[in-house]
Amino acid sequence: MTLKNKWMSAASAVVLSASLLSVGGAASAKESDPAANVKADSKINWSEQFSGKVPSFARGKLSSKSVHNEKDVKKFFKENKDLFKIDPDMKLTFVKQETDKLGMTHYTFVPSIQNVPIDTSRVMVHTDKDGNVVAVNGELHPGAPDKVKQSKKLSKKDALTAAWKEIGVDKSQADKKVKTLKGEKSTLTEKSDLVVFNKDDQYTLAYHVQLQFAEPYPANWQIWVNAEDGSILKSINQVNDATGTGTGVLGDTKSVNTYYYNSTYYLFDISKPMNGVIETLDNYNGGDSYLPGYYITETTNKFTKEREKAAVDAHYYAGKVFDFYYNNFGRVSWDNQGSDITSTVHYGSNYNNAAWIGNQMIYGDGDGSTFTYLSGANDVVAHELTHAVTQTTAGLNYENQPGALNESFSDVFGYFLDPGDWLMGEDVYTPYKSGDALRSLSNPPLYGQPDNMSNYQNLPNTSAGDWGGVHTNSGIPNKAAYYTVNNVGLAKAEQIYYRALTVYMTPNSTFSDARAALVQSAQDLYGSSTASSVAAAWNNVGVY
Repeated sequence: MTLKNKWMSAASAVVLSASLLSVGGAASAKESDPAANVKADSKINWSEQFSGKVPSFARGKLSSKSVHNEKDVKKFFKENKDLFKIDPDMKLTFVKQETDKLGMTHYTFVPSIQNVPIDTSRVMVHTDKDGNVVAVNGELHPGAPDKVKQSKKLSKKDALTAAWKEIGVDKSQADKKVKTLKGEKSTLTEKSDLVVFNKDDQYTLAYHVQLQFAEPYPANWQIWVNAEDGSILKSINQVNDATGTGTGVLGDTKSVNTYYYNSTYYLFDISKPMNGVIETLDNYNGGDSYLPGYYITETTNKFTKEREKAAVDAHYYAGKVFDFYYNNFGRVSWDNQGSDITSTVHYGSNYNNAAWIGNQMIYGDGDGSTFTYLSGANDVVAHELTHAVTQTTAGLNYENQPGALNESFSDVFGYFLDPGDWLMGEDVYTPYKSGDALRSLSNPPLYGQPDNMSNYQNLPNTSAGDWGGVHTNSGIPNKAAYYTVNNVGLAKAEQIYYRALTVYMTPNSTFSDARAALVQSAQDLYGSSTASSVAAAWNNVGVY
């Protein structure tokens, strides 16, 4: 899918001039300019992603009347139908209304056809404390039909069966029951939701099936099944790879929170303000057959054995990531619902990866040459757990520009946890080569990434093409983050990035949309001067 986004601002092709709002020119302005009803200082990021030119992100003073509820929002869309090209009564399903600590209110809708949500899409309307609409963003789908052609002939169970058949895995292999300190737990998560699947403006009634399991291999399968005939529309395994006291991987001593039960200490942390726990287990290099693994125990509350080093770091850094999100943003675990943070170390044999697999973390030991124990890097742990945060907030699709943003935001939050340098994974990558790393936010070309849109890599949206270059093109927003931190400082950058990820960004956000989300977040939090500094950071990498 080709994304054609253009940033229109006072410095470029469109300025919503005051004359468009004058009484005398109102009628002709509406005929010639779909944005005629919004105010003069508004900025619109146009998208032609879904057959029709509509805003993917509009910000500024967008309304002349205050908005205070769902009904008012729908009235706003009707008054601006030439701009947004959507019937809010037929095509938008209200999800929630939230007011944040700044007094801003955020209305979330899902684009729908016949009350069935269009998958991986969201529309958001944001108002200030007085009810003025200051931003609208998301996926509007102006070309969506009023009805889908298909009828629902499959049940959720039928769709699950088709999905298992598609991936060639026997469900019994993945559905293992293990005993934990909290009771018996399944290693499998299954979900099947009726949605409308869109590809190249073809809208199909489908089931979105999610299969998350650890054996016979780590998987976070996202599969779309035609609800009428059972054919597979799309499938992708979205495992996100990151190419007492205890002793960590690098030989340092750490204090770790443990749990004492029946004369035994466990790497099991119940000290955090959450419903769940932080638990760390050992796969014993058993791979798929031994997940989530075995509890790591000691009788003396000292975890200093060689084999325990990877577990100590995974446990300690998971706690630090929890603390970072909780202390800085009030977020309670990766889903903000206080769910367990489960980590499994010593996964597989010579496994050169760490991954969030949709419901837990796994860490390989590396092959000793390319990587050592991957849990030994706090930025790697933060990177992977940020994928979990993204999964439950913006939901950035793992392909093309949204996928590159998914990777970039994980890198950026990895830096926020480890701001001593601009490198990612340097503590565990090529252990016998000092100063080496996976990526650099300050100098992406050092590790083969572009740092400007002039060098954007148009790679195929296939596994071989890294789903449109998600690990390659992430260098561009990474460099923008580097400029942002230097422009506004670390503390402000942390708040701006978190707000953009959790408030403004949506599943199909492009680089231009991310720029707009970050600029708007800066404006919300710190005012126009900081917003201009963020905009300048993205200008530096050719994103407008």
